[in-house]
Amino acid sequence: MRKFKTVTVVFALLATMSAFATKGKKATKENSLSGQIYEMLKENQFNANDKELTAEVRFIVSEKGELIVLSVDTEDEILEGFLKSRLNYQKVQMKNVAPGRVYEIPVRITA
Repeated sequence: MRKFKTVTVVFALLATMSAFATKGKKATKENSLSGQIYEMLKENQFNANDKELTAEVRFIVSEKGELIVLSVDTEDEILEGFLKSRLNYQKVQMKNVAPGRVYEIPVRITA
């Protein structure tokens, strides 16, 4: 009985360690999906003055690695057009991205 408990504890420890182990590189701003989107949007001509512009962007990633914007939820029509034109059909790296899955990302533009 004592050996059974010891084996069970060892197995539980190994299972826990393998669950928290990471393979390869950790996600960074440059290779994560949100980091790639940030790079696409960082050069803009918005003059946000005293208010910040916000939006919720829903999109999928195609098999070819292209972003396909489904909707942009915002009150600012100019921001909506800007986000659609900057993101739609732009290629992204496919690491840690499931093609066909709907993603939602908040966007905030400040002065």
